[in-house]
Amino acid sequence: MERYEEIPHTADLAARIFGKNTPELFENAAFAMFDMMANIKDKASSVKRQAPSGKRQMVNVKAADTEGLLIAWLNELLYLSYEKKVFFRDFKIISLKDNELTGEASTLAFPEREERKAEIKAATYHDVRIEKRGGGYEVTVVFDV
Repeated sequence: MERYEEIPHTADLAARIFGKNTPELFENAAFAMFDMMANIKDKASSVKRQAPSGKRQMVNVKAADTEGLLIAWLNELLYLSYEKKVFFRDFKIISLKDNELTGEASTLAFPEREERKAEIKAATYHDVRIEKRGGGYEVTVVFDV
């Protein structure tokens, strides 16, 4: 199963994201966001791109519903990325229950300007709806650029 596909959007970036279960959907959404910003698929395999400490960043967010948790997860990762001047990869949802999520991601050195594809400001609530499709889940997320 593919992790995501970029879909056309008039003014912003959008991705249709897939997962076998909800935690994988959240992990793939985070991967899609950072990959759309700087193609982390290629950078993740490069040792020189990993942040010096190779740290794991813990993230804990709360929201009123599952869609809200997804947006809170993405926006918290985005905030931490800009604040700490790192990118993230290898996302792992540790706990996703009730209205709380705990996850982690490994750090990757912040890409140079010429390596970046887009500057995402936020994941938006625009038409976010997690749906069960066949043997998995799907969601479309619009990112404000």
